[in-house]
Amino acid sequence: MSHKYTLTFVFVTLLIDSIGFGIILPVMPQLIMDVSGEGLSTAARYGGWLMMIYALMQFLFSPIMGNVSDRFGRRPVLLLTLLLLGIDYLVMAWAPNLIWLFVGRMVAGIAASTYSTCYAVIADSTPPEKRTQTFGLIGAAFGVGFIVGPVIGGLLGEYGARLPFIAAACLAFTNLVFGFFVMPETLPQENRRAFDWRRANPTGTLIALRKYPMVIGMISAYFLFMMGHHALPSTWTYYTIEKFAWSEREVGYSFAFVGILMVLTQAVLLRRVLPIIGQHKAALIGFTFCIVSFLGYAFASSGWVLYLFMIPGALQGFVMPSINGITSGQVPANAQGELQGGMASMSSLTSIISPLLMTSIFAFFTAQNAPAYFPGASFFFAAVLTVCSVLVFMRAVRPPVQG
Repeated sequence: MSHKYTLTFVFVTLLIDSIGFGIILPVMPQLIMDVSGEGLSTAARYGGWLMMIYALMQFLFSPIMGNVSDRFGRRPVLLLTLLLLGIDYLVMAWAPNLIWLFVGRMVAGIAASTYSTCYAVIADSTPPEKRTQTFGLIGAAFGVGFIVGPVIGGLLGEYGARLPFIAAACLAFTNLVFGFFVMPETLPQENRRAFDWRRANPTGTLIALRKYPMVIGMISAYFLFMMGHHALPSTWTYYTIEKFAWSEREVGYSFAFVGILMVLTQAVLLRRVLPIIGQHKAALIGFTFCIVSFLGYAFASSGWVLYLFMIPGALQGFVMPSINGITSGQVPANAQGELQGGMASMSSLTSIISPLLMTSIFAFFTAQNAPAYFPGASFFFAAVLTVCSVLVFMRAVRPPVQG
């Protein structure tokens, strides 16, 4: 199986996964209200807990899956996670009550290691100098799915809140069959290592990676960056409705516009710019424009200004592929799965902490008794976190002083 075909399958896998994720976004509130019998406000609270349980499972299981893939290969782990993903969508489609919705989200959190496994496949199949551009495929696939998925979900949702979940399950199982026949194993036997439970957990993974000082610095910068990044999905809808009275359709248009920019940035611009400026400068450019966009969102005076700042904000798509490219070049082939599992765990940890933090900041500064009315406060705080991430990144990549 050719290297090109392997990466094509990885892209298709991530594309279908992201479309499946996007399909359920428009109908999730309605499904929660249907099974709980509660109104939208209470449903939103349940939705936050569903997000947290998903992230918690991803945090706990991503290192396990990463270490399993370093021992048994990428193919069986990737196919297993695709199977779990399809089962999750069926559980969500059938769920008669909230308990089963939580069960479905737990299964989905375990299956979310699809992303870290795909990162490991890319690391296996791509020379170090080409990895950052290829890692951009993941962001591009997510961007395309973010455009297509919500549109499909919105159309299917008119025929019932459960139908989009059935459609997402069909996509997942179709991709599983496709992968069974075309997905090659990318990790040779000689590059595998024994499974070790001491390393198959978030703490153990970080301890094992401690021998690579730059990697620990990169993971710390990544953690701070993602803490700020989650301000967007967690508070964007609330913010635009509160400050600009946007409708659900207007919110959806803004998500689609962001998705288009993500695809252009990571599938086109990154691949052209990176060979010229290198990974370090690409990451710094991404950090800088991310800060600019957060500040623009925080102080925007009208809705069209948000669109104006989305354009430079799209360059934050340089950050994650660059960090992944730098870190993957610092560890051996038999630890790539462990590294990607550790990165996924850090991302999951921010998914547990940041949405609750960002929505609390938003609620505090928009309450009737707020000391100051500032609906953009969460974006301002995200900008501060991103500045901290830049400082950690610059310290990590700084050459050691020679004595």
